[in-house]
Amino acid sequence: MRHFLEFEKPLAELEGKIEELRRTTDAGGIDVAEEVGRLSDKAEKLLAATYAKLTPWQKAQVARHPDRPKCLTYIEALIDEFTPLAGDRAFADDAAVVGGLGRFRGHAVMVLGIEKGTDTESRIKHNFGSPRPEGYRKARRLIELAGRFGLPLLSFVDTAGAFPGVEAEARGQAEAIARSIEACLDAPVPFVATIIGEGGSGGAIALAAADRILMLEHSIYSVISPEGCASILWRDAAQASTAADALKLTAQDLGRLALIDAVVPEPLGGAHRDATGTVQAVSDKVWEFLEPLLALDGGTLRARRREKFLEMGRHGVA
Repeated sequence: MRHFLEFEKPLAELEGKIEELRRTTDAGGIDVAEEVGRLSDKAEKLLAATYAKLTPWQKAQVARHPDRPKCLTYIEALIDEFTPLAGDRAFADDAAVVGGLGRFRGHAVMVLGIEKGTDTESRIKHNFGSPRPEGYRKARRLIELAGRFGLPLLSFVDTAGAFPGVEAEARGQAEAIARSIEACLDAPVPFVATIIGEGGSGGAIALAAADRILMLEHSIYSVISPEGCASILWRDAAQASTAADALKLTAQDLGRLALIDAVVPEPLGGAHRDATGTVQAVSDKVWEFLEPLLALDGGTLRARRREKFLEMGRHGVA
C-alpha cells in the first residue's frame, strides 16, 4: 500500500479513483480504459506540478518518507560480495551503523552508512537510524581499516541525528562523533558520501566529511531538524515549516552554497516511487566522482579534503 504525504492528498484521491476504476474493470468486465487513461494523465500532471514547487518543509517530509530506499537497499544493490563487519572493539555493536567490505563496479571498497529500517521490527533493531557512541566508534574503526588497506570509502547517510539518550552521553557521544569526523578527514583513500534521506547534525557529518558529498534531490542536510530548531527559537515545534525555510537544508540550497558537490535527480514523485531507478542514478553519480579520485595519492587526498572544509569556514554560509 502506497503511503501519501499530507501535501499529496489531492493526488491520493485521484490515484484512489484510478484504482477503483481498475477494480471495476476486473470484477465486471466493463471497459473503462479511456477514463483510466484520462485520469492517469491528470495524475501525472498533478504529480509533476506538485513536486516542481516543493517547499523546504515538504522536502523534509519526502526525505523521511517510510518507503524511501534505505542504506541497506543501496548496499544490497550496488555492492557485490558484501561482507558486513560488526562491533567497535570496546563496548558493543550498534545496528544503526552498518558497514563492511565489498566491491563497487569491480573495485574493492569499504562501505558504511546509517540504516533506519523499513518496518517496526527493523526500525527498533536499527534504533530508527540514530547511532549511539559505539556506532560512531565502529565507523571510525572501519574508516581506519580502509586507510590501512588502501580501500576507497563509500558512505550512505540517512539519520535524524545521533541518539540523544542519557546512556549515550555517559558513553561519550560527542567524543565518538568528533573522532569519527577526524577519521574521515584523515583517511588516505578516496571517499564519496551520499545523503540519501536525512542528514541530521553532527550525527550525519561523522560519516560524511568526504572528498565528495552528494545529495539526492529531495534529501535534507542540516545542523538541526526543523522541529528542533522551532522548539529552540519559538518554543513551538509547530513552527517547523518556518524553521525549514530558514535553515537552508535542501540539496538545492546547499548546492548554491557550495557545501555539497552534486545533486542526484530523483524519479518524478520522489525516490520512493522508483527505488531501482534511484539506486542506479546514485550508482552512476558516485562512480562519476569516485573514478577521478582513484588516481590521487593519500597525501593529496587528505590535503584537498582539509582545504575543502576549511574553505567552507572562510567564506561562511550566511
